[in-house]
Amino acid sequence: MAKRTGGPGMIGFDGVRRRRAMESPAAAPSMLTRGVSSVFNFVRFAEFEILFVLFFLAAFIIFKDLTSRPEYNDIMVKKPGGRDWWPY
Repeated sequence: MAKRTGGPGMIGFDGVRRRRAMESPAAAPSMLTRGVSSVFNFVRFAEFEILFVLFFLAAFIIFKDLTSRPEYNDIMVKKPGGRDWWPY
Protein backbone atom coordinates (compact mmCIF):
# COMPACT_ATOMS: atom_id res chain seq x y z
CA MET A 1 0.00 0.00 0.00
CA ALA A 2 1.17 3.43 -0.78
CA LYS A 3 1.53 5.94 2.00
CA ARG A 4 -0.99 8.74 1.83
CA THR A 5 0.58 12.09 2.22
CA GLY A 6 -2.06 14.74 2.15
CA GLY A 7 -1.93 18.39 2.54
CA PRO A 8 -2.23 20.31 5.80
CA GLY A 9 -5.08 19.17 8.01
CA MET A 10 -5.27 15.65 6.57
CA ILE A 11 -4.41 12.64 8.69
CA GLY A 12 -2.46 9.91 6.90
CA PHE A 13 -2.44 6.22 7.76
CA ASP A 14 0.32 6.73 10.33
CA GLY A 15 -1.75 9.31 12.17
CA VAL A 16 -4.69 6.90 12.49
CA ARG A 17 -2.39 4.17 13.84
CA ARG A 18 -0.91 6.54 16.40
CA ARG A 19 -4.34 7.68 17.54
CA ARG A 20 -5.57 4.07 17.99
CA ALA A 21 -2.43 3.18 19.93
CA MET A 22 -3.04 6.07 22.31
CA GLU A 23 -6.66 5.02 22.91
CA SER A 24 -5.93 1.36 23.76
CA PRO A 25 -4.62 1.80 27.36
CA ALA A 26 -7.80 3.64 28.32
CA ALA A 27 -9.94 0.77 27.01
CA ALA A 28 -8.08 -1.98 28.92
CA PRO A 29 -10.23 -4.89 30.13
CA SER A 30 -11.28 -5.00 33.75
CA MET A 31 -9.54 -7.08 36.42
CA LEU A 32 -12.38 -9.63 36.44
CA THR A 33 -12.22 -10.04 32.66
CA ARG A 34 -8.45 -10.54 32.76
CA GLY A 35 -8.81 -13.08 35.59
CA VAL A 36 -11.46 -15.10 33.80
CA SER A 37 -9.46 -14.98 30.57
CA SER A 38 -6.33 -16.20 32.32
CA VAL A 39 -8.25 -19.12 33.88
CA PHE A 40 -9.67 -20.09 30.48
CA ASN A 41 -6.22 -19.80 28.90
CA PHE A 42 -4.76 -22.06 31.60
CA VAL A 43 -7.53 -24.65 31.13
CA ARG A 44 -7.04 -24.55 27.37
CA PHE A 45 -3.26 -24.94 27.83
CA ALA A 46 -3.46 -27.79 30.40
CA GLU A 47 -6.51 -29.59 29.03
CA PHE A 48 -4.78 -32.96 28.53
CA GLU A 49 -3.22 -32.99 31.98
CA ILE A 50 -6.52 -32.07 33.65
CA LEU A 51 -8.37 -34.85 31.80
CA PHE A 52 -5.54 -37.30 32.63
CA VAL A 53 -5.82 -36.58 36.37
CA LEU A 54 -9.64 -36.71 36.28
CA PHE A 55 -9.55 -40.08 34.50
CA PHE A 56 -7.28 -41.63 37.13
CA LEU A 57 -9.26 -40.06 39.95
CA ALA A 58 -12.50 -41.53 38.58
CA ALA A 59 -10.84 -44.93 38.05
CA PHE A 60 -9.49 -44.89 41.61
CA ILE A 61 -12.90 -44.03 43.09
CA ILE A 62 -14.64 -46.75 41.07
CA PHE A 63 -11.98 -49.36 41.95
CA LYS A 64 -12.07 -48.36 45.62
CA ASP A 65 -15.87 -48.67 45.65
CA LEU A 66 -15.76 -52.09 44.02
CA THR A 67 -13.07 -53.48 46.30
CA SER A 68 -14.67 -52.20 49.50
CA ARG A 69 -17.71 -54.46 49.12
CA PRO A 70 -17.80 -57.62 51.27
CA GLU A 71 -18.63 -59.84 48.28
CA TYR A 72 -15.33 -58.90 46.66
CA ASN A 73 -13.38 -59.67 49.83
CA ASP A 74 -15.11 -63.07 50.18
CA ILE A 75 -13.67 -64.14 46.84
CA MET A 76 -10.16 -63.57 48.15
CA VAL A 77 -10.64 -65.09 51.61
CA LYS A 78 -13.03 -68.06 51.43
CA LYS A 79 -12.03 -71.18 49.57
CA PRO A 80 -14.96 -73.33 48.49
CA GLY A 81 -14.47 -77.05 49.01
CA GLY A 82 -11.70 -76.95 51.59
CA ARG A 83 -7.95 -76.67 51.14
CA ASP A 84 -7.16 -77.31 47.53
CA TRP A 85 -4.22 -76.10 45.50
CA TRP A 86 -6.42 -74.58 42.81
CA PRO A 87 -10.04 -74.48 43.98
CA TYR A 88 -11.41 -72.64 40.93
